[in-house]
Amino acid sequence: MGLIKMTKYRTLVLATVGFNFSFLIWFSFAPFTGGMAEEFGLSTAEIGILASSAIWMAPFGRMVTGWLSDKYGAPTIFAIVLAYVGVFSMASAFAQNYSLFFVTRLIVATAGITFVIGIQHVAEWFEEENLGLAEGIYAGIGNAGAAGGALILPRVFGSGWSGPLFATNWRAAFFYTGIVSIVLAIAYYTLGEAAKSEEKRQATKDNASFKDWVYTATRYGTVVLAAAYIMSFGLELSMNGWLATYYREAFNQSNLVIASTFAATFSVAAGLLRPIGGYMSDVLARKEKNILPFFTGRYREQWTFVSLCFIVVTMFCMTLAGLSGVVLNAVIVGFLVGTACAFSEGAIFAQVPAMFPNSSGAVAGVVGGVGTVGGIVYPLVYSAPFLSSLHIGYSIVAASMIPIVLLAAWVFQPDIAAVANSDGFISGSGEPSASASDD
Repeated sequence: MGLIKMTKYRTLVLATVGFNFSFLIWFSFAPFTGGMAEEFGLSTAEIGILASSAIWMAPFGRMVTGWLSDKYGAPTIFAIVLAYVGVFSMASAFAQNYSLFFVTRLIVATAGITFVIGIQHVAEWFEEENLGLAEGIYAGIGNAGAAGGALILPRVFGSGWSGPLFATNWRAAFFYTGIVSIVLAIAYYTLGEAAKSEEKRQATKDNASFKDWVYTATRYGTVVLAAAYIMSFGLELSMNGWLATYYREAFNQSNLVIASTFAATFSVAAGLLRPIGGYMSDVLARKEKNILPFFTGRYREQWTFVSLCFIVVTMFCMTLAGLSGVVLNAVIVGFLVGTACAFSEGAIFAQVPAMFPNSSGAVAGVVGGVGTVGGIVYPLVYSAPFLSSLHIGYSIVAASMIPIVLLAAWVFQPDIAAVANSDGFISGSGEPSASASDD
């Protein structure tokens, strides 16, 4: 028992470190958009496309790797992804034309698919009553890798940086982070264990057929949580790739380190506060405590709904803060947006493994994959040339989230929520072992 407990926490640490660095390398381009724009002659709109492109490979990639993690085990899949990401990050440091650079960074951007691998890995080791907190710690500290990149990379590879291989700061950053990624791949494969028991491993593997994947992907619970993840994690991705540019362009802030630090306040909130979202979901479920006069008895759902509404409100406030012309207002509200994202993401991934305990990788892949769509679309809205101000895009995005909140309100009704893991938008029989446990 003691060995299992030690391995359980080692798994959490290993997955968290791996995902934290994956997030860092995923958004390692963000602090250096000014230098890349100057070298390759990019406009603000083209920078927005570069920020969006960091997410293009994630939706399909996450769906596939979630299923592969169920089938082959998280350590193997996580190590493969970290290894090739490292190789292409190093290659991008040597790219001399923008087309080649763009392609290599697209491949590096698949580092984001490691999220669902770690979600599956943690779920294979932790009990249901503590899943929200464990997944929140994993994803929260992991997501903070974006803040680490914004805070660390400009300081280590700042404008005055010079070295034996590169005189350009962003090229050096991409090369050396690639080396670290390969080292982590080796460590993950060597130290990781797929599940807490052979029985648990086999149960998960047995549910990794394509038929089972289609079934779980179309349940009401999967669909609504995936949509909710668009407006939470998708939003986080978009802000991670955009905010440094926003603070620089909208407030005439030319200092790279300062603009990146402003942006990092969002990433810190969105990452480090995520465990609170999962922990609150666990607490409400354990204590069977209602916090809303509706969705009675659906405790996790109530907390998720409150968190989603918090996102919409803070995004409208982001526009107001920007229009005030005071950068500090925008930084403070940006922190609150990050907090709302953190609470929602923690709540969502407290529900995923609780609903589908033997298909957590597949469902996490769908939710995490679909959720990244927000990261693709939202940066294009922020930087749209037809907007009169860079501040307006936040309100447009907020308005687009309202239908998702209404969908959640429908699915979270007690009579629908009770069968959200078995009833879906496509009829069919699912495997009994994938049915949910009650909240």
